[in-house]
Formats: sequence, C-alpha cells, structure tokens
Amino acid sequence: MNFHQGVSARTRAALRALAAAGLSPRHPVHVAPFTGGTYNTVEELRLADGSRCVLKTAPAGPGLRHENALLVSEAEFCRGAALAGVPAPRVMAVEGAWLLMTLSPGIPWDDTVTSAERGDLRAELGRHVARLHTVAGPGYGYPSGALGPLAPDWRSAFAEMLDAVLDDARRYRVRLPRPADEVAAVTRRAFDALDEVTVPRLVHFDLWQGNVLIDRSTGRARIGGLIDGERMFWGDPLADFVSLALLGDIREDEAFLAGYREAGGHAEFDTPARLRLALYRTYLYLIMLTETVPRAVGEDRVRRVQEVVAPELLEALEEIEKTAVS
Repeated sequence: MNFHQGVSARTRAALRALAAAGLSPRHPVHVAPFTGGTYNTVEELRLADGSRCVLKTAPAGPGLRHENALLVSEAEFCRGAALAGVPAPRVMAVEGAWLLMTLSPGIPWDDTVTSAERGDLRAELGRHVARLHTVAGPGYGYPSGALGPLAPDWRSAFAEMLDAVLDDARRYRVRLPRPADEVAAVTRRAFDALDEVTVPRLVHFDLWQGNVLIDRSTGRARIGGLIDGERMFWGDPLADFVSLALLGDIREDEAFLAGYREAGGHAEFDTPARLRLALYRTYLYLIMLTETVPRAVGEDRVRRVQEVVAPELLEALEEIEKTAVS
C-alpha cells in the first residue's frame, strides 16, 4: 500500500515527526498492522531499501495509572536488553506517544513448537532472562514516571504499584473475588519479604509465550527476540517468574530454571521468595482483571478472564495468608 493509504492518523503523525527530526529520511513503501496486541497500535513498516521496522503508537483512550507513557518503559527495556546481549528490538527513535524499533526475527511461540524442541528453547529462554536480570537500574519502579519518581527501595515502589492498580479497580468498579481493601490488607502482611531486594534489576513482567519469538530461519528453532517490553520496571527479578509461568508455577519448569541458573541467575524458593512470588502474582492478576473495563473487551472476554484469573488471585492471597507471619 502507498505510504498515505490506509495508515492511521497516529502513524502518519509519528512518521512526519521522524522525518522532521531527520531520523527517518526514507519513506516506507508498505505499512501493515500487526495483530495480537492488546493495548498499543503496532504496525510494520517496510522501507524502500528492503529494511523493516516496527512502529508502536500509544492509544488515546483511558487506561490504568501505570500505563501512562508505557512506550518510554519499552524503550528502556530494549536498551537494557542490548546491554545484556539479549535478542530484542533495538530502539530507532522514541517520543512519548510512539516508538520506532527494529524488527526481531521469528513468530510468537505457539503450538508449532514441538515437545522435542521445548526443553532446549525453555533453557535458552532461561539463559536470556538471567542476562536481563544482570542489568541494574537507578531506582525502583516504572522508568516512565507514570507513578512518580523512582523509589529508593523496593518496598516503597511496589506498595505504590499495588495501590495504583487497586485504585484503578475501585475507580472502574471492577468485580474482584475479594474487596480491594481486603486485598490491600492481606498483601501488606507479606511486605517484609520485599526488603530482601537490595538492587533494582530489569524486569520485563510480560514474558508469556506470545512475547517470545521463535526463529527457524537457520533450520533450527531458536529464540529470535523478547518483545513487548512495555510493562518493564526496575525491581525484583523474581517478578518475571510470574508471566514466564502464566497461571502456573515456575518451579515446575525444570528446563527454564536450569538455563537460568546456568547463566548465573539466582532462583531459590524459600519462604520470603514464595511470599514475594505471591505478591507479584496478586499484582499481575489484579491488572488482568482490571484492564478489561477501560479496554471494553466485551462480556465474553470479561467472563473468561473472571473464570480463569480470579481463582488464581484468590490462591495467591491464600498463599500469603498461610505463609506470612502475622
């Protein structure tokens, strides 16, 4: 399609800004939307010289408090991945509401991955995640500043993150399996465990299989890139284990943990670690339940999320109640 045909107004505005800044003098000859995203608009740009890149544009509608300036956080993730030598998109340009990145090879991990391939891929993923976790930040929290400046300690940062999503749940009148005030009270019983985190590390926080690209261009399945780092924050590396075993238990993923430890990652599941994992599960599942309202996903989707996620949230809270010292 021609550059000006069928392209969203946001895309045209972002590309005009790039051209005006002298960062993208070549006009794309083809623009195609990517499917599968749930928040930002994502489009592939194929340029006249044959190169390809990805443009993400933030939505104009309402969202959760921490979702303000998410693309700033994604750019930070890409820079951190580059420092760690982890395959991920590289930042070409970023400005608040849009982010231009290189295109990583491969397609999202799906059912085409065979059982024979899975173990090696999960171990490779473990090694990449361990390298990500070597990247330290200047403070704790979201680098976007969506919830304010970075905090000097992880307890303060996480408390603000959790309070923000609970405020969103109240504001949007989200149906939670336990009242928001009760969730807040239960989670605070585990906050002492957060004090064990003493260095802010890069956390992707959305590493479910759909955000892991599998590249078969060499004839052998390998990880082509870790994408969609917009949920990134500086915090506890253990938090990444929640989405890596989404709605499951990372302790059952022996191949991933073997790769993670092989590359120097620390993965021990003592009582403080189990409490922190329960806190991070609570946080993620609160987000998954709450975001359905401002995104207006429809009744069927809301019902499916309630059926699948709400029991997991209850289980995380029960783990805290069972394990935390009163």
